[in-house]
Amino acid sequence: MSTQKFINPFLIFFLVLPGGISQGFVTVALPYLLTHQGFSVAETAGIIAIGVSANLFRFLWGPVVDISLSLKKWYWIGLFACIATLLLLCCATFGVKGVVLLSIIAFVSQVAATFTLLPVNGFMAHCIEDSKKGIASGWYQAGSLAGVGFGGGVGLFLSTHYSVLFAGLVLGAASIVFAFSILLINDIQHSTEKKVLNELSRMGMDVFAMLKVPTTLFVIILLCFPIGSGAAANLWSAIAHEWKIDSDTVALVTGILSGLVSAVGCIVGGLIVDRWGVWTAYFGSGAICAFITLIIAVMPLQPIVFIGGVLVYTFGIGLINSACTSVILFATGKKNVVTKFSLLISLANFPVIYMIAFDGWVHDKYNSRYMLLAEAAIGFLSVLLLFWVLQKMRNKNLITSLV
Repeated sequence: MSTQKFINPFLIFFLVLPGGISQGFVTVALPYLLTHQGFSVAETAGIIAIGVSANLFRFLWGPVVDISLSLKKWYWIGLFACIATLLLLCCATFGVKGVVLLSIIAFVSQVAATFTLLPVNGFMAHCIEDSKKGIASGWYQAGSLAGVGFGGGVGLFLSTHYSVLFAGLVLGAASIVFAFSILLINDIQHSTEKKVLNELSRMGMDVFAMLKVPTTLFVIILLCFPIGSGAAANLWSAIAHEWKIDSDTVALVTGILSGLVSAVGCIVGGLIVDRWGVWTAYFGSGAICAFITLIIAVMPLQPIVFIGGVLVYTFGIGLINSACTSVILFATGKKNVVTKFSLLISLANFPVIYMIAFDGWVHDKYNSRYMLLAEAAIGFLSVLLLFWVLQKMRNKNLITSLV
């Protein structure tokens, strides 16, 4: 592996924007387009959940990135695959008979998006100083969520005012522009002398060793619980009409503004991690997310409530995402990083998937208020339960890091 110097954490922001743009189109623009073409909220939630579920399988191709091509090469492969599948999604039919096709394309597009993120995880582990990994996590999540805002907001605006295909072309071009920031980073090569089977064996042993650490086992359990899942963010555009919101306002609020606000939340979250530690940041952010969701649920269904509520909600998502990334970064160490990071980030996406489907089911069975109340209640209970477990482990001196 080539000698690598430390880089400015700010570069991470630009590197993850393309993956965020793809996700934004799928989770913001697509739900609005689907519900306005006759899809129910539950059907829409199912399609989005299948698409986002691609994040659950990062661990399957993490080892491929770890032992084959250089990180830069994998980044460019992921980028162009991401753009190609985004354009394919823009050409797909939005009729109610196209559920299966849309689900497949949405899933493949998000698989491609993950291939732009896996190399960035490697760069973060090897090229960021330990004292700056909290703020680097903030920039990572800020870029991801800003990309979601850009891809969702701009994608929805262009889709409703021009065409879906034109939206895809613009988003694809923007992704290429942002990706050029990788030219400022030295590539990380993998040894060509290593045999694949031997490396996979060593990698498996390293992962298994990681799983024997009590702190890591706690992190794995923690990531499977819906603390600050932000599931409703994937359905705001689908249910915005209940607050009497028009398409342009939806595009602005759930897209561009949410991207900016969530990016700020990520940076603040990263600073909190570096100042007070990951546990304070994680559980505190999770409690804040649940509280915000509860407030939105009990407020009247008015435009100002939707606008303010969504923006504050996305700020909370920014806080928890930075804390989550920091937890994972510290748990992975510096060996076989992409594999271990992808495994843990896959687990972190699991509660997002099942909560999107759960939210859609509750919405169609009851209404938006009950959907948000249920999400808030589950979030609060998860925070209380896992914080209690953390305290028990601390009392037994089982927590040896991530203080």
